[in-house]
Amino acid sequence: MAATKAKNDKPSNEEIYAIFQTLRNEQRVLAGKLSEMESELNEHKVVIDTLNKVDGDRRCYRMVGGVLCERTVKEVLPSLANNKEQLTKLIETLNKQLSDKGTEINEFKKKHSIRVHGNEDVKSSQQSDEPESTKKSALSTIS
Repeated sequence: MAATKAKNDKPSNEEIYAIFQTLRNEQRVLAGKLSEMESELNEHKVVIDTLNKVDGDRRCYRMVGGVLCERTVKEVLPSLANNKEQLTKLIETLNKQLSDKGTEINEFKKKHSIRVHGNEDVKSSQQSDEPESTKKSALSTIS
């Protein structure tokens, strides 16, 4: 009974690998969202710069909830500026979350002695005479 409990306290290599993959996927999602928000911010900057060059009474169209609405430039510019500020704050938050996730992954790797093999490691192992089963391993833990 005590041996079973001690065995359950330490996660298996498969469980460690699954947790590590989950952390990396979360990091990828954050990076994708950050990239998307930076793209949105750049679009807002371009639109604001363009609208600043035209007359404030000129008509423009804005998509609001899937509906195209006719507005004037002077009505649209304040909301665009507000959206730009909110996007900037969101990007700062996502950057912090991404760096925190990277720190969490590095701590997890250190705690469980995980080594991630890069492209050079994979290429060198493919050129050696190792069995095929060891070539496919991209993650290893040291027990």
